[in-house]
Amino acid sequence: MAKAKPQTGREHDVGTLTAPLLTLDLNSEIQQLRSEERWQSGHTAKTLAKYPDLRIVLIVMKRGGRLEKHHTEGRISVQTLDGRIRFSTAERSVELAAGQMLTLEHDIPHDVEAIVDSAFLLTIAWRDAASVR
Repeated sequence: MAKAKPQTGREHDVGTLTAPLLTLDLNSEIQQLRSEERWQSGHTAKTLAKYPDLRIVLIVMKRGGRLEKHHTEGRISVQTLDGRIRFSTAERSVELAAGQMLTLEHDIPHDVEAIVDSAFLLTIAWRDAASVR
């Protein structure tokens, strides 16, 4: 019998990722992610939509959870759905409460920390589909 692979905060299940029209219940998706064991690791995520030039990811984080310094090749938006997060670049740090959003140019290193249990949407838009890895 194969040994079960341990779950980490970076793993997530996926459903239908592309369609001419996708509809999602974000509150239900947040509840589902928070009910999973990997939520206890500090954060977990689920890709909601994945197109060649656009990706939308739902991320839930426990208070104190962090996404360490990283960057993307595409422009991003971060929209807080629940809780409060701190989003930091080398030049600036901002706190985003539920209902607030920011955008960030591509290739700018940043990190994210949950001030309280939080959920947010990360949208990544690439300049061209060849940029997607």
